[in-house]
Amino acid sequence: MDLGNKTRVSEFILLGLSEDTEVHPLLFALFLMMYLVTLIGNMLIILATISDPHLHTPMYFFLANLSFADICFTSTTVPKMLVNLHTETKTISYGNCLTQMYFCMIFAGLDDFLLTVMAYDRYMAICHPLHYRLIMNPRLCGLLLLVSWILSVLNSLLHGLMVLQLNFCTELEIPHFLCEFTQVIQLACSDTFLNDLVMYFTTGILGGIPLTGILFSYSKIAGSILRISSRGGKYKAFSTCGSHLSVVSLFYGTAFGVYLSSAATQNTRASTIVSVMYTVVTPMLNPFIYSLRNKDIKHALKKIPC
Repeated sequence: MDLGNKTRVSEFILLGLSEDTEVHPLLFALFLMMYLVTLIGNMLIILATISDPHLHTPMYFFLANLSFADICFTSTTVPKMLVNLHTETKTISYGNCLTQMYFCMIFAGLDDFLLTVMAYDRYMAICHPLHYRLIMNPRLCGLLLLVSWILSVLNSLLHGLMVLQLNFCTELEIPHFLCEFTQVIQLACSDTFLNDLVMYFTTGILGGIPLTGILFSYSKIAGSILRISSRGGKYKAFSTCGSHLSVVSLFYGTAFGVYLSSAATQNTRASTIVSVMYTVVTPMLNPFIYSLRNKDIKHALKKIPC
């Protein structure tokens, strides 16, 4: 290892989506529009859930928190990208980079855990309807939300503290529009074996277990729906979890697509473009997925004063 190239890091360089400055105004307008749609759509979901007493149920409680997590997730990345596109700058300070990475990991993890909790909620509602209200009481819902927050914060804090122990060289260009954890680790001069080991372990535990829980819940849900005799009953049961299943598929599909494309190709710019799906597009689409097929949400949105 060449220790002579080590330096005190003051800032990183975010290369962004494109180095062609002519397309920056177009990218700025596009992502500004997507960001505003994300904010407005998720805020409407939260307001509808709070204002309508009929939506004071576990399903909509977790949905409102998912919308809050999506707002925070996009707000940690998109504003900085918009500033860089508008000012034609690419730099981000060392402190801001680690802060962005820390909060990105928190809210991405929170999304993951909330989707798992929502799958459990649907499992209880469809497979154990007689005990649903007794089991999914406000105390348990609050506890599940608290545990989701604690696990997300602890996981992000662990990785953040380990990054602080790394030394960085003079090559500080990040081929991304955000300070993604894996991209930052690759710039380190010091040994990152422990960081990589902890990353794979936590990803396997905190990513694999929630996904397994979601798949288990929906396998039980599918079995219960198939045992319903009436066609109308099957449709009603499926409609209560169809939106959540769509969001889960979108979240995991895009996330896996990013990491599989990163492993299969050395084209980091292509991987960066794909990552736009789960960092920007998915949070924007979630409110539409839940509102378009949900009569309760539509009714609550109409009651919100203009």
